[in-house]
Amino acid sequence: MQAVGRNTFETIRRAALPALAILIIANFLGYAIMGANGILSWGDYRRQKAERLVQLAQLNQEKMRLAHRAALLDPQRADPDMVDEMVRKELGLVAPNEVVIPLD
Repeated sequence: MQAVGRNTFETIRRAALPALAILIIANFLGYAIMGANGILSWGDYRRQKAERLVQLAQLNQEKMRLAHRAALLDPQRADPDMVDEMVRKELGLVAPNEVVIPLD
């Protein structure tokens, strides 16, 4: 009986290190497949990249629009229509011969 118990203990002791190594490898494989930077998250990264590219295009378009408006307000060569529009908007001025149509 003692030989069987000792043999079992020896077998468990010999299998412990390989079993631990397999668990560590399985852990790394799990993270490589399903982790935050794993294979399964690549599709999500592609989707986020496409969304960010659309957002970047919108922001670039808004930047160009604002740069154009800023160029129209340059004190050296200001656009008279733009200046008139801004003065009327800020000061609430209306000429006597104009009709104001409020837009909601």
